[in-house]
Amino acid sequence: MAAAAQARPRISILHSGFPKQTAIHLLLEALGKLGYDDNRTATIDLLGGEGDPSRLSALVVRLGAQKPDVIIAITSPAVLALKAAALATPVVFAFVPDPVGQGIVESLAHPGGNFTGVTYSEAGLGGKRLELLIDAIAGTTNIAVIWSPSFPGNADALDSIRKAASGRGIEVFSREVKALDDLESAFDDAVRAKVQAAVFMTDNAMFGNRKQVAELALAHHLPTIHSFPPEVQDGGLMSYGPSNAENYQRAAALADRVLKGTRPSELPVELPTKFELVVNLKSAKALGLAIPESFLLRADQVIE
Repeated sequence: MAAAAQARPRISILHSGFPKQTAIHLLLEALGKLGYDDNRTATIDLLGGEGDPSRLSALVVRLGAQKPDVIIAITSPAVLALKAAALATPVVFAFVPDPVGQGIVESLAHPGGNFTGVTYSEAGLGGKRLELLIDAIAGTTNIAVIWSPSFPGNADALDSIRKAASGRGIEVFSREVKALDDLESAFDDAVRAKVQAAVFMTDNAMFGNRKQVAELALAHHLPTIHSFPPEVQDGGLMSYGPSNAENYQRAAALADRVLKGTRPSELPVELPTKFELVVNLKSAKALGLAIPESFLLRADQVIE
């Protein structure tokens, strides 16, 4: 029995935020379908940095000592911490925008080194989220962008939103949020700026407190679009971004290939093929909004 347990591959999942507050079960399910069931055919460790850089650093040190067979790193802070530690363990990442610009891989086609994974472009999604707000809420001429500068990709998304807004004659009010205790005043400032809707760009701390974000948006009568479906499931008006399920499935498949002997440097970084629009009609009703039926038909999920 001891020999059999020793033969199990060890997979460590490192999330810089709060993994149990995310759709991490989709990753575990994807690994299970590939034959990696925790405590049966594999040993799977789930580690969360909880938005604390010191805690994240300690977890990276722990991983260096444990030497798992592969690390699946979720979000940029987790990947960058592993990159800085120069561990020998191969790393597969997910939910990491612009890994080339962040210095994680040499190129998408030829990652080099010990990292590969699944990426997406926050910059490209910024303008799309603005367009969706305009389509859903008639007469929108002034929007807020409430965003955290700590999350890689958010600044690029803001630039994309500004460019798209300029072409449509939309005014943009930008408000940075650097801590949770600044969140309510950010919504206050947005209302004072007379915006009609907001793009909310999260980070680990904000995502871990997404119910509070949704409650503040409703209390300020401010329709919001977010990056990830859980933000909408917990009360945000809508979200648009790469499919969580597809991202986790592709990350699991890449980890499987690494466990079977392929080096990360030989596995090109993958781009998403599926993007999802999620709309919360309960929140729309609370905001007094009538979302056009034609818009709802475009949604991948409607929460009623």
